[in-house]
Amino acid sequence: MATSANAATAQDERRNSKASGRSRGAGKAGDGAERHETIYQQIREAIVEHRLKPGARLREDALAEVFGVSRTGIRKILQRLALEYLVTLTPRRGASVSRPTIEEARDVFAARQLVECQLIPWVSRRLKPADAKALRTLATSERQALRSGEQSRAIQLSAQFHQRLAELSGNTPLAEFIERLCSRSSLILAVYGDSGHLGCESHDHDELIALLEAGKEERAVAFMQRHLKAIEASLSIEDSVDETPDLSAIFG
Repeated sequence: MATSANAATAQDERRNSKASGRSRGAGKAGDGAERHETIYQQIREAIVEHRLKPGARLREDALAEVFGVSRTGIRKILQRLALEYLVTLTPRRGASVSRPTIEEARDVFAARQLVECQLIPWVSRRLKPADAKALRTLATSERQALRSGEQSRAIQLSAQFHQRLAELSGNTPLAEFIERLCSRSSLILAVYGDSGHLGCESHDHDELIALLEAGKEERAVAFMQRHLKAIEASLSIEDSVDETPDLSAIFG
């Protein structure tokens, strides 16, 4: 009986030990996933903010060294960014920041016209004073960036403004879709934007907010249509050369 009891106790201890090991392993996996999410956000922001320019090569080994993770982890992050059209994966050449064609640029702005204009009435009906104040803060920051010559930051703030408008509609799937369209628009402006003209002027945003606050839905929709067409009209085709960026300097 004693031998049988001891064997049962030992068996229970082994089960507990295995369960504890699985628990520790799950914690490590969770930490790894969190780390990869942080790296994904850092690379994504660097692309949207144009610190990584369209056409820039993204070497797996260099990124792995910079972030201190495996190449396998970096590869998964790059694949995720490729699904958002921010990164292009080419066989035997690797990853690079996407460089949209002029046809893609037109398609992106056509999609924005269809979706963003349809959401304007929803935004107008749901807009609260605190929401309008937050939108004006973004518009003010964008205007300051323009005056300081910070074109990349101004483009980023403009994208945030449009993303926030979409979120205020209350339609989460469409807001997420617009976020991706705005990210692609930032790349498009980096490739085809005129350095002397941003296209998405901050005073336009202030006027749009005023129309939304006044509940003038039809005028706000028409204004958004003209606004997006003005951004598209500001684009010009320019050749650009692929580059290999200093990843340590960008993410250091």
